[in-house]
Amino acid sequence: MRPASTGPCHQKPKTTETVSSDNQTAPEALTFADLGLSPKVLSAVTDAGYTIPTPIQAGAIPHALLGKDILGIAQTGTGKTAAFVLPMITRLEKGRARARMPRTLILEPTRELAAQVEENFIRYGKNHKLNIALLIGGVSFDEQEKKLERGADVLIATPGRLLDHRERGKLLLNGVEILVIDEADRMLDMGFIPDIERICEMIPFTRQTLFFSATMPPEITKLTEKFLQAPVRVEVSKAASTGVNIVQRLVKSGTKGWDKRETLRKLIREEEAEIKNAIIFCNRKVDVAELFRSLVKHEFDAGALHGDMDQRARMAMLAAFREGKLKLLVASDVAARGLDIPDVSHVFNYDVPIHAEDYVHRIGRTGRAGRAGKAFTIVTSNDRKYLDSIEKLTGMKVEWHDGDLSTVVASEGEDDAPRRSRGGKPERSGRSSRSDAPKRERPRSGKRPSEAASMEAYTPDPDLQFAPVAEMPGASAAPQPVEKPAPRAERAPQAERPARAERAERPERAERSDERKAAPPRNDNAPRRDRNEDRNNRPRRQDHDLDDGTVGFGEDLPAFMKVSAKV
Repeated sequence: MRPASTGPCHQKPKTTETVSSDNQTAPEALTFADLGLSPKVLSAVTDAGYTIPTPIQAGAIPHALLGKDILGIAQTGTGKTAAFVLPMITRLEKGRARARMPRTLILEPTRELAAQVEENFIRYGKNHKLNIALLIGGVSFDEQEKKLERGADVLIATPGRLLDHRERGKLLLNGVEILVIDEADRMLDMGFIPDIERICEMIPFTRQTLFFSATMPPEITKLTEKFLQAPVRVEVSKAASTGVNIVQRLVKSGTKGWDKRETLRKLIREEEAEIKNAIIFCNRKVDVAELFRSLVKHEFDAGALHGDMDQRARMAMLAAFREGKLKLLVASDVAARGLDIPDVSHVFNYDVPIHAEDYVHRIGRTGRAGRAGKAFTIVTSNDRKYLDSIEKLTGMKVEWHDGDLSTVVASEGEDDAPRRSRGGKPERSGRSSRSDAPKRERPRSGKRPSEAASMEAYTPDPDLQFAPVAEMPGASAAPQPVEKPAPRAERAPQAERPARAERAERPERAERSDERKAAPPRNDNAPRRDRNEDRNNRPRRQDHDLDDGTVGFGEDLPAFMKVSAKV
């Protein structure tokens, strides 16, 4: 998989000295001018204030300019973005883009990272006339489609929005010459790997692929073996290693939320003299909002950043933090990967990350570009297995700030009972009991039970409904009702039943019905009977007028049909 040439990328250098000992990168090649970049790019880099490349830049840029596939592994904050932006701008000086067919494609896991890469292209490509298109969520499709129609030299996108444009027929990937997959391990955590595979299959196999990541899980290794052709491996540090200029400490705490919030506030007050700005990481978006409200309530200068926020609000929050308007930023892992927020002095892990790789990315927000930084992680008794995974991944033991968990285990259960009483469980049970009360009252006051009762009182008097039908002209003149009941009356099993024998006494029932009609006590129930007749009798009478009355009754023959048959 690796070319048979000598160099820092094949010797897996870990320091700048080993990089500068490469035959292609001579010992005196310690500036960007010796890496083969174009004069226009060098001028932009110099104007930005950079003269010496980082190890990942010195190892990757020469091979990227030659068109080779790159597999770059480096810590966060080591300049991976410039390692692919600078050679791409140099190669894009030749040629032009066509409508809906971008020349290069850069895939980023989050909107913030995509916007950050766009800023790098604008900064270092100021001497070039490059058309840059940014396809991210939270932005109108129309504006993005206009940029694609003009032709994009550089297309920066998140996988989901890119596939949306592809399915709309507004984007063709046949002309992509360079593909960059940035923060590949973050792509894996966010579930984008199937989308990455789909996108790679849409792009010509003759492309150049630049693949960058801070960690190399087995799934990422399989992906590189599938889509990279003889890649040059540029590994300037051990995968999943942390910066040596970052002071890491573990802080004990109880398991309850108020214990952790109190521990965090105490820690911030202790470090207040040294804190310039700090990022506080939580595992869940709900915890981000809850912790943000708690800090504001205790008069801390804090802001919040998580994935459910509107894109404009997220960008405004990041801008305020970069400009120093906010001192504390409570964030989910959306801000942990690759965001270039310079000079962050502290990182606080309010929750121990579930994935050990996230710990590397979180604390990588501080100590960037050789600066010193501090990282504190609040640990409870429930976080032991996650802490073990982190220490196993990084290969180092993290020191405790003020004693380990053995001093807090005995006091954790003291406040459990009162907290649960104020929590959701008793309230939920109370709400459920209140919700049961109306259900018990419904049979007494509801309409449905009264309707059922009225129907039960109505069923013993079927003759009262159908007695007037015999007097109708259509019923007496038509021969069908006289002929068709006869076969039903011949059935012996039905005639032998006691119910049929009782129904045979039709003259007596007719007299009883006449008496009931004339009886005064029945006047009280007249309104109910009229409503029932309106609901049930009128449609049936219309059906009998239009068609044969015997169709659809089954074995239960109405009383009026037998009366008409005997007449």
